[in-house]
Amino acid sequence: MTYTSQSLAFNESKITYTDVNVGVEWEVMMDWEDTIMSASAAYVCEGEGDILEIGFGMGISATYIQSHTINSHTIIENHPDMIPRAQAWAADKSNVTIVEGSWYDIKDTLSTYDGLFMDTYGDKDMNEFSSSLSSLMKAGGKATWWNSISGSVNISRSYDEDGNTLIFEGKGESQQTNYYCIPDVTYDVYNVTPPTNCYFNYNHYFLPKKQF
Repeated sequence: MTYTSQSLAFNESKITYTDVNVGVEWEVMMDWEDTIMSASAAYVCEGEGDILEIGFGMGISATYIQSHTINSHTIIENHPDMIPRAQAWAADKSNVTIVEGSWYDIKDTLSTYDGLFMDTYGDKDMNEFSSSLSSLMKAGGKATWWNSISGSVNISRSYDEDGNTLIFEGKGESQQTNYYCIPDVTYDVYNVTPPTNCYFNYNHYFLPKKQF
C-alpha cells in the first residue's frame, strides 16, 4: 500500500498514519520542525516574487511563506487527506494556488519560480528532484528542501517482542550530506531536539541552500 493510499491522523503536534502492513504508527510531520520551516521559508522568499512549495504537510512552512512579501505562492500536494486542508487554509489567500497531484507528473506544466521549497513524504519520485530542479527555477532563484537524509545514522531501529512497536536506541549525529548531488549547495546549521520519531533523530539540522 502506497503512502497516498494510507489514512492520515491529524492532531496539533503531528501528522501520522498507521501502516496496515506492519501495524506501526509512523510520523509524517511534527511541530518540532517549526524553526526549520521558518528558516526555509525565509530563504526561498529572499527574492520575493513567485514561490513554489512542494508538499503542504501541517502548513507550517506555507504560513511562514505567507508572512513574507511575495507575488504568488503555488503549493503542490498529492495526498487526498492533505488536499482539503490545504484548500481550506488557502481559501482567504488570494495569491495562493493549490495544485493537486504529483509534482513530478505535472512539472512540465509549471512555470519557473524565484523560490522553491520541497518537503514531501513517501515520494516515489524523489530521485528525480535533482535533475528537475533547474527547470523550475528563475535565474537568481533560491531553493531548499527537507534534509532528512543528512549523514551517518548512529541509531538502531528494532521492534519489540510483539513486533508492533518500533524502538529507537541512541541519537544520530547529522552531517551536511548532499543526498541529491546538487552542485554548489551551502548549509546553515540548526540545533534541534526532536522527540523520538521515524524520520529524523539528529541533534543538528543542516539546511541546504542553492541559488541559481
